[in-house]
Amino acid sequence: MGKVTETLMHAPQPPRNMGFVMPMFKSWVPRGLQPWIYVVTVFCVQFSSGVYLGALDNIRGTTSFMIEDLVMLLYAGLAGMAIYFPLLFRMKFRFTNQQLLIGAAVTIAVCNLITMHATSMFVLVPICFIAGMAKLQGTFECMSNIQLWFTPKRDFGVFFPVLHIVLLTAIEGSGFLAAFIAHHFTWQMMHVYTVGTMSFVVLTQLVLCRPFCPLPQRLSLKGIDFPTGLLISALMLVVSYMLVYGDYYMWFDAFHMRVMLGITFVLLSFVLHRVYTLKEPYVELQLFKYKNVVPIIGVVAIAELLLGCEHTLEEILYSTVIPLEELTKEKQFLWALPGIYIGVIVSLIWLAWKKWEVWHLVGIGFGCILMYALLMYFRLDVNVNIEQFRLAIMFRGCATCILAVTLMWGLETSVHDLDHFFMGLFVFNILHMYLAGAAGYGIYTTLFSHFLNDNLSRYGSQLTLTQFDPRQLSDMMSGPFINNMMSIAIKRIYGIVIWVSGFFTLLFMLLYIPYVRRNFRKIPLWPVYAIEYLSKRSGRR
Repeated sequence: MGKVTETLMHAPQPPRNMGFVMPMFKSWVPRGLQPWIYVVTVFCVQFSSGVYLGALDNIRGTTSFMIEDLVMLLYAGLAGMAIYFPLLFRMKFRFTNQQLLIGAAVTIAVCNLITMHATSMFVLVPICFIAGMAKLQGTFECMSNIQLWFTPKRDFGVFFPVLHIVLLTAIEGSGFLAAFIAHHFTWQMMHVYTVGTMSFVVLTQLVLCRPFCPLPQRLSLKGIDFPTGLLISALMLVVSYMLVYGDYYMWFDAFHMRVMLGITFVLLSFVLHRVYTLKEPYVELQLFKYKNVVPIIGVVAIAELLLGCEHTLEEILYSTVIPLEELTKEKQFLWALPGIYIGVIVSLIWLAWKKWEVWHLVGIGFGCILMYALLMYFRLDVNVNIEQFRLAIMFRGCATCILAVTLMWGLETSVHDLDHFFMGLFVFNILHMYLAGAAGYGIYTTLFSHFLNDNLSRYGSQLTLTQFDPRQLSDMMSGPFINNMMSIAIKRIYGIVIWVSGFFTLLFMLLYIPYVRRNFRKIPLWPVYAIEYLSKRSGRR
């Protein structure tokens, strides 16, 4: 049993007849208003970031940053969020609510002030990494304090859908807000806005709250494997660098990319050595022995790789093939919100009310990815009206919500020890928020470059002097011709997504049938099948 789980078992519990209480608030604050203050606080924290997706074009227009630089900063923030998961409960039982929320708000504000003015990637990458850690700390502190407000029985079939209302609304909303502010003012004003919201968080904590820790005897931070955490952080940043800049530097044709690969193996060897030798490592191998943990992690990786086309292909489509102004693009992305809320309702009904088979819901999530890819494939054209993509974006939002909620719920039901559960969230979110998305970016940009070059070469091979006037070359190789070649390249990638998502949709739907599921588990591993096959052949001889 983990330290946090054992501590919670002996922690004092509030009387049941008191109902929902928030003891960190001062007595004069109305009880009905208390949880809503934390709802506003968590949205303030979630709308913060190191860099903002909606302002990427504006940042590129006023600085020397490439799109790869800004994507790298984005994934640095996500890496900071992922690495902090194993520390969440230890921090909650070591510090008071004021210390945690004020510390997170001040850290986010300082990081935003730095990212407004800094131009060095060596400064911005660690700053965005730290901002991601602070963002997760503030979010967890708020949501853990109001959890019993909307689910008194601590039902995670209710908690995870409500949590993703906050998370996914903030992701889409912060992009639109950043684009709106950058359109009417400058992109730096979004950082000023964030500093203002963090000041509001600090003010509410100082005026309305008092220092409160759930445990009278604070939980010590001794024994946490911080060196391994730092090694994993460095490993995540190096891997993200290779994935984000891979297509730009032609992958390992560049010498420094080969150096990065060597550093990756060195860091990985150190991490594995510490995980196998330390008594209490940052991530315990016991986590992977729980039932369904490895399948859940595998499904997360596949789903996020498929959904990675959202970040890459749609960005290419709306930036180059159908050039849209940044605010118009973010307005288009807001159509994911209706899909997200439909996904929340479906998840609540499925997990909390009906309690149906969870793998069937995973199949529905992959089915939504399939519908998204199909709609994008058949409607993609340089002359298409962008309103025709709205239904596809809604399916994409629904898929993101259903898969995230369902797989996180499955992880919670599989891992019962609280320490191991947060280690599981760490591994889960490395793939969910960070690594699979970065890998998807690298894979899709490389595929796009390959298919675009292939389209151009195939077209050029059909030209002859009798069919082609050289004087028309400059006109043909620009404008509509290139856009058509790019749209065809994007469609070819969506075709791959259709086949893969269709396969997994069919797989999970078939596994829901009891007869198929029982007989599927009886299929031996390929080495076992090969040994049996060879033994039969030798027996016949």
